[in-house]
Amino acid sequence: MNKYSKIYVAGHNGMVGSAIVRQLKSNGFKNIIVKNSSTLDLRNQHLVQTFFEEEKPDVVFLAAAKVGGIQANNVYKAEFLYDNLMIESNIIHSAYTNKVEKLLFLGSSCIYPKLAKQPIHESELLTGTLESTNEPYAIAKIAGVKLCDAYRFQYGCDFISAMPTNLYGPNDNYDLENSHVLPALIRKIYTAKVQGKDQVEIWGSGKPLREFLHVDDLAKACLFLMENYGEPGPINVGSEVEISIAELANVIAEAVGYQGNFVFNTEKPDGTPRKLMDSSRIKNLGWRAEISLRDGIKATIKQLQEDGTLQSFVH
Repeated sequence: MNKYSKIYVAGHNGMVGSAIVRQLKSNGFKNIIVKNSSTLDLRNQHLVQTFFEEEKPDVVFLAAAKVGGIQANNVYKAEFLYDNLMIESNIIHSAYTNKVEKLLFLGSSCIYPKLAKQPIHESELLTGTLESTNEPYAIAKIAGVKLCDAYRFQYGCDFISAMPTNLYGPNDNYDLENSHVLPALIRKIYTAKVQGKDQVEIWGSGKPLREFLHVDDLAKACLFLMENYGEPGPINVGSEVEISIAELANVIAEAVGYQGNFVFNTEKPDGTPRKLMDSSRIKNLGWRAEISLRDGIKATIKQLQEDGTLQSFVH
């Protein structure tokens, strides 16, 4: 990949795709192709093939996916499986038939077994049962990894797969029904502050440990991998820093200026006690996460204030 490469970012409106576009532009890449879903349905094989034949990208970042929280994954099982299988199959196959030089497929830490050894190494893939609440999404992402490997094996394609840990940052989803824990806590705690509530309920005991990575760090990792990595199988991308849900709530409270208390509803499930990625492989190649969780949360909240998103939570 060089400054003259024609780069297609699939999913450019999403949190990951938009971060990759920002990172490419800041690194001087100008020939970036994007296409809205309203004009290119990535589930349609003919449309995707025609797009690749016309545009002839040199490099592809495959960040497009149907995503959602636990409730959405449970309700729309067929859509999560079908849509994601079609999106990745169409793009990966069209990348092969149109001689794309390199493709990076973005997966998820949910591809690993529910009871994987901690921290989770790439070798844990397909060694146990998946978490049932997001199994269709995980199966689709595993299929994407295996597709990249199969095209590499059979046709010599330089297709790679990166598995990020829990992400946060610009363009995150703050819908309380479908969002993940960090954006949901930002919304709940900020709303409590504005409404003058003296306590916020948090599901579970607050003890589970989680790992978070700012999406801008992931974008840097994606460019790094494009230029420095070319192996089959998934490669993990994480911060390797753990924090309990209770501690996370306190960091967010400090950032928004909330001084109330947290009440932990232990009748609600905790989920997995610990979920930490082993990112030693990418670290050994020379990449490190740069944005601390505290600084990343402050920057995220500042951006939400500036664009009016925070204020919309209480109107």
